Amino acid sequence: MEFGIRRPGLLAFVSALCCLTVIACDRAPQQAGPHAMPPAEVTPLAVEAKTIPITFEYAAQAVGSKEVEVRARVGGILEKRLFREGSQVKAGQTLFIIDPKPYEAQAASAEADLARAEAQLSQALREAARLKPLAEKKAIGQKEYDDAVSNSELAAAGVKSSNAKLREARLNLGYTRVAAPISGFTSRATKSEGSLVTAGTDSLLTTISQNDPIWVQFNISENEKLRIDRAIAEKKLVWPRADAIDVTVRLADGSTLDRHGHINFNDTRINAATGTYETRAEFPNGDNALKPGQFVRAILNGAVRRDALAVPQAAVMDGPQGKFVYVAARDKDGKDVATAKPVTLGDWITAGDNNLWIVESGLAAGDRVIVDGVAKLMPGAPIRLAQAGATSSAASPGPAGSSAVK
Repeated sequence: MEFGIRRPGLLAFVSALCCLTVIACDRAPQQAGPHAMPPAEVTPLAVEAKTIPITFEYAAQAVGSKEVEVRARVGGILEKRLFREGSQVKAGQTLFIIDPKPYEAQAASAEADLARAEAQLSQALREAARLKPLAEKKAIGQKEYDDAVSNSELAAAGVKSSNAKLREARLNLGYTRVAAPISGFTSRATKSEGSLVTAGTDSLLTTISQNDPIWVQFNISENEKLRIDRAIAEKKLVWPRADAIDVTVRLADGSTLDRHGHINFNDTRINAATGTYETRAEFPNGDNALKPGQFVRAILNGAVRRDALAVPQAAVMDGPQGKFVYVAARDKDGKDVATAKPVTLGDWITAGDNNLWIVESGLAAGDRVIVDGVAKLMPGAPIRLAQAGATSSAASPGPAGSSAVK
């Protein structure tokens, strides 16, 4: 019974709610329409085709220009280490001493063998000289004299053999003093005093790295190399000669080393394991600022892009179809509106404090790219152009200071 009494009131409430909903829906498009909001104020930038310096940056590692393994050439007990591990040594400096006593004994034995061979030679020569006049007078048989001559020749050969063994013994004795083959910095010693050293696979004692000059090795991927070659062939990129490329290095803390290097090696083969081309730059390193094994960033300077279009990084947006920029255009009524243009991007460069994208396609010289206020825009939305000049220099990279991030 109570439900029947309250039903008319409920119907009236529902009817009123439906009316309000219809009215609200009828008014919503008018309030949400783009013309209900004032035009967004934006700053346009007319892009221009310019010649822009381009740099290429790669992960790299420093290596010594000479890396030498110091090995024992004779076996024995390691008596002394005559250098401080990690210190600089000079070529010819004695680093280790292997017990020389066994080799001194071998040298003395070889000297005795040589003396015996020389005595035998003297005896054979005297015997041949004594028999020669007798053979000429037919006082002895010719065979006896010929045997004497042969004995003297064999004795002479014995002297040469003994001489060779003596030189070998003295050479081995000299090898007990292990000297530095080059000047450079040593690594740790792999053997301590008292250890048994053998000549062969277990003969490594230490390594020496020549750090001045030092090499910085890096790899260029096949795709990157093809892209560069294609740009050069299309005359979009001007690439200097290898010896004219200026190379700098960026350290792990972000600082740039205050010296310049040059390319001294470009491999023409692709590394089958990595799919890259090995490249090497040489740097002066008298102060040992770069250490072998140190990871750095190699920066190649000298290339330029011709007739390139660049826009500030802030002007580039991400959409469902990829990268795009807003361009100030005129609609059919002659009003300024924002038009979205898809773009294909190339290198990312810096000019002073500005980060720029080089645009490969999607823009033309003279397009007015919106560089400020893009967060408030929608395609086709009306805009009000601010006075140009506040950011007009953002896409005008100077002749120096540009870098491409790889």
